Amino acid sequence: MNILVINCGSSSLKYQLIDTEEECALAKGLVERIGISGSRIKHETKEKEKEVIETPLADHKDAISLVIKCLLDEKIGAIKSVNEIGAVGHRVVHGGEEFSDSVLITEEVKKAIEKNVELAPLHNPPNIIGINACEELMPNTPQVAVFDTAFHHTMPAVNYMYAIPYEYYEKYKIRKYGFHGTSHKYVTERAAQLLGKDKEYINLITCHLGNGSSISCIRHGKSWDTSMGFTPLQGLIMGTRSGDIDPAIVTFIMEKENLSPAEINEILNKKSGVLGLSGISSDFRDLEDAAAKGNERAALALDAFEAQVTKTIGSYLTELDYCDAIIFTAGVGENSPDNRAAIINALSQFGVKLDRWRNKTRGREAIISSNDSSIKVMVIPTNEELMIARDTKRIVEEM
Repeated sequence: MNILVINCGSSSLKYQLIDTEEECALAKGLVERIGISGSRIKHETKEKEKEVIETPLADHKDAISLVIKCLLDEKIGAIKSVNEIGAVGHRVVHGGEEFSDSVLITEEVKKAIEKNVELAPLHNPPNIIGINACEELMPNTPQVAVFDTAFHHTMPAVNYMYAIPYEYYEKYKIRKYGFHGTSHKYVTERAAQLLGKDKEYINLITCHLGNGSSISCIRHGKSWDTSMGFTPLQGLIMGTRSGDIDPAIVTFIMEKENLSPAEINEILNKKSGVLGLSGISSDFRDLEDAAAKGNERAALALDAFEAQVTKTIGSYLTELDYCDAIIFTAGVGENSPDNRAAIINALSQFGVKLDRWRNKTRGREAIISSNDSSIKVMVIPTNEELMIARDTKRIVEEM
């Protein structure tokens, strides 16, 4: 079955057409600047070089129409008929408490996704737009929603409840939800395969480290705890997000700077993190280059990030009776040997040891721990699109 995986942002759309039998991408691409001047698509297939087409795109319906046109194109396409698309899998960021698994999209499901817009105002609206556009363009093709939050529904209440008046949970569902669930789920299943263990008996700590970062404690193949919370702002220092801070800082800065809720939200989400600390960039590669040249603030930003990752891994080790592996994934986790080394070397009291030669790997699966390490350390490139395709196929076959 061919699955079209769609990930809609506010003005962008990422896609892959995945053959689920071979588990490979037949085509993939990115549509940028939707509804803005200079809109374009970058499209590529397995055999052909990347094509860049610039054309006005008024909305996401136009963007998806262009995606389908490229997929069917005689020269740059991958299929001959839209009927070769068995289903569409949509990445939806927030499923709230309603969805603990991926689900076939119905009118009731769309209403529930819309209800959770207040929990993910930047992400759920474009996700809904993408769903509606695909339904209009491919009315006979099943549509499946795959939620970033669903994997974390197995967390116990002790790990997802906040110590605020309980009425706020009852009235507004304020609790930890966790994100990056599709990525954590993928690397969990892949680690079980690589280690030759039944997923139900595997314990892991999965580190999705990138511009957005989260760590999950995986107990018996299920999410037991995770660092992101009610929103993706909680947890680790990230590219532009502050991560955990004293809540009183928020009102203190608002009063001192005379800021509105929207303005403080903008600062904490888009002007903080390693960007705010360094004053240079939210890109960890830029920070590593600057730190190597003696920039103290860049070095501070990296050290603070690595310290938080180490502390979180250490705290999660206390929640597991054993740990099969610590997994690094996503942009920084997969591609920064220096970052991984700083984190793992700080865990030496747990008997975790890195092999510095194995650790030189970038962007490929590898065991990077030494033979005498108490816990294996692995790099597993994430593949959220494949995970979405797998879930979509499963849901459609259950229809």
